[in-house]
Amino acid sequence: MSEPVRIVEKKPVPSEAIILQGLPDVGLVGLIAASNIISQLNLTDIAHVESDLLPPVAVLHEGFPHAPLRIFGNNDLIVTISETAIPAKAIQPIMRALVDWGQSKKMRLMVSIGGMPVPDRQDIKEPQVFGAASTMSLLSTLSAKGVKILKEGYMVGPYALIMRYCAERNLPAIALLAQSFYNYPDPEAAAAALQELTKITKLKVEVSKLLEKGEEIRLRARDVMKRTQRELTQMKKSQEYDLPLYV
Repeated sequence: MSEPVRIVEKKPVPSEAIILQGLPDVGLVGLIAASNIISQLNLTDIAHVESDLLPPVAVLHEGFPHAPLRIFGNNDLIVTISETAIPAKAIQPIMRALVDWGQSKKMRLMVSIGGMPVPDRQDIKEPQVFGAASTMSLLSTLSAKGVKILKEGYMVGPYALIMRYCAERNLPAIALLAQSFYNYPDPEAAAAALQELTKITKLKVEVSKLLEKGEEIRLRARDVMKRTQRELTQMKKSQEYDLPLYV
């Protein structure tokens, strides 16, 4: 029986790099942020994910077909990006494969950038960003860098699994979650998350274009957002509004 998920490397992949996950989620915050990083830093297409669990989709760029779930990188940074919604049934095996792969590459840090849905987002001019980490030392680092810690709550979806798998293996991972719209592409939230990322890492990322071209980005991303919303509903993403109960 073939593996349910395979990561196909097309070029040499660096070891001990930062791995950033930019996957479709609420507000497409991670996807927008990752796209901005790939474009600004001119990252190279180095690998892609193959799985029968993914929809039969090819993404055309300049007339050439690509896998929808691709991995870009340079010597110090690896970025995973998906240009289509990941089916709910595929989330667990694909996230496990990405963590396995990152561990095999002796990743320095795995960073997940995403949105945290808030009902009054339209009234928030500057979205706040909250952090979570897979180890206590990383939590301390986030606090020292001025990142607000998400002390109580739920995470649901791909980043929840990445953080859980990394914590179970004591692998270094953080999540940066910006206040965002639930079902509306949110480049302003992506910009806020990237600004926090620059506090934690040595990455130099400019966010002015995200803010200037916000409406254009929203229009281009609306179809991916619609497909992503259907999968979020299956994952019960709205549970993130709840608070956990400890007895």
